[in-house]
Amino acid sequence: MGRPVIGIATQTLPGKPGGDLPTCWIMGQRYVESLRSVGALPWLIPLLPDDPDTMRGIFDKLDGIFLTGGVDVDPSRYGENRHPKCGATDPDRDAIELMLLEHAQATGKPVLAVCRGIQILNVAGGGTLYQDVTAMVPAAMKHDYFPTSAQPSRSYLAHEITVVPDSLLGSLLGESIVPVNSMHHQAIKDLAPGLKPTAYAPDGIIEAVESTVSNFCIAVQWHPEELTDTQPGMKRLFTSFIAAAA
Repeated sequence: MGRPVIGIATQTLPGKPGGDLPTCWIMGQRYVESLRSVGALPWLIPLLPDDPDTMRGIFDKLDGIFLTGGVDVDPSRYGENRHPKCGATDPDRDAIELMLLEHAQATGKPVLAVCRGIQILNVAGGGTLYQDVTAMVPAAMKHDYFPTSAQPSRSYLAHEITVVPDSLLGSLLGESIVPVNSMHHQAIKDLAPGLKPTAYAPDGIIEAVESTVSNFCIAVQWHPEELTDTQPGMKRLFTSFIAAAA
């Protein structure tokens, strides 16, 4: 059996004035390594929303879609004005990931999404986002444990989640209470039709969803790629995704 090809949309890195660094497309190595380690062929996808023929040619060669963390989803995508706490956005990345999700739904290709990935998945289905959890949900706990010089680890277990037991996620993680890392300031507000919540933070913020219409479509708000070496359930998220893609 051949190794399944997994598509990962890149993100725009703007060029620096003076030409020292041209505009680039980038993606974190940890995502690629997590997929490669379980037998996938990772394919980094350029952001060419104005070239549908090229994008279709790439999409047709993929066996699965992996949606990663990154900058905020542009609020215009879900019909809202920009909140002062909304961060940087990447319209080209939004466009390509929405195209990828449309392709996955049309062809039945499996999807695994993390952090920003759960957010763009929700937006693609017609849902909305809290543009900043702290500002818009007064009762919310701290979710934005971004690495600092004092706490540089991306695997820091910030809080626990409660997992819905009769879900695919529950069967993969194998526990109803799971500690996770947390590096986000946005989250699902209005859940899209076609998605069901499968995990919650202690404050009620949705931490995971699954599709009710696709064979394999799991999205989580945390970063499981940073926890695969310490939590077997996180590794099973990736191995089951690759098995579905194969």
